[in-house]
Amino acid sequence: MRFRAWSSTTPEPTIMEPIALPLLIALIGVALLFDFLNGLHDAANSIATIVSTRVLKPHYAVAWAAFFNFIAFLFFGLHVATTVGKGIVDASIIDPQLIFGALMGAIAWNLITWGLGIPSSSSHALIGGLLGAGLSKAGLSAVVWSGVFKTSIAIVLSPAVGLFLALMLVLLISWIFRRFTPQGADRVFRKLQLVSASLYSLGHGGNDAQKTMGIIAVLLYSQGMLGGTFHVPFWVVISCQAAMGLGTLLGGWKIVHTMGSKITRLTPAQGFCAETGGAITLFMATHLGVPVSTTHTITGAIVGVGASRRLSAVRWNVASRIVIAWVVTLPAAAVIGALFYGLTQLF
Repeated sequence: MRFRAWSSTTPEPTIMEPIALPLLIALIGVALLFDFLNGLHDAANSIATIVSTRVLKPHYAVAWAAFFNFIAFLFFGLHVATTVGKGIVDASIIDPQLIFGALMGAIAWNLITWGLGIPSSSSHALIGGLLGAGLSKAGLSAVVWSGVFKTSIAIVLSPAVGLFLALMLVLLISWIFRRFTPQGADRVFRKLQLVSASLYSLGHGGNDAQKTMGIIAVLLYSQGMLGGTFHVPFWVVISCQAAMGLGTLLGGWKIVHTMGSKITRLTPAQGFCAETGGAITLFMATHLGVPVSTTHTITGAIVGVGASRRLSAVRWNVASRIVIAWVVTLPAAAVIGALFYGLTQLF
């Protein structure tokens, strides 16, 4: 089985000097480590609401999310992987040193924010690391501006769309269930939340794992190992989905608490609306091949649900910390990525 439907028709690249096989394997290992940390760091996105509403205990919720993270490749094309692989930085200038810088920029920033319990974006960190390393190597000519522009718009729009959809769903469901008692509505939405959490986990696995697929595929492409045509081999797909699922399985409980209860308290119905609004946003972005932040998509949806009650229901001081991390992540990861790329030039 081979995923070739997303192949590029661009001419065969200028092949960089091949690196030793052990180094190539090590670099792929670093990419999979990023994917694992992405699952660890972003596990909260898909399970925070079902944990905070007590629909599932944390360990069951983590296993539920990890399963749907893993099977996401069965439902989505690999358009996001293509965007990351050749739509942010010119694929012809990418080499192993640049990939190393990009990955280390993203991993370092993820570890910093994970340690602080701040839900920053692994997606923004990877895009920032890639841009920083690319700019460090070849200046502005390295940047594929159309892809960066598309991704930048998505960075702003995804939380706004998640917020709007979640808000509309709350209003619609409030009208549909207006004759139900609160206890009766809770019983219904405790079941429905399992469905919405599954959909969000599929969206998370579908969009986020593809970013690492794109990184590994363009690394293989730069080494002339894809036959001159950019595509994502099936073993890369399975490896990335498995790494993300394993990371999700180990979870990130500090961030779960922030996402699930510190921003606003949620009922099962509100959790369903937040997850469904976020899932629809991720499905649209993945279909369009746009790498978006699952963290900020679900944050926007949770804020939309809280604001539907009253604006004071949202803990704006917590939301503002997330927004600050949102703004800082891309440039911070870019600086770290550029530094790591610079270090590779010393050896």
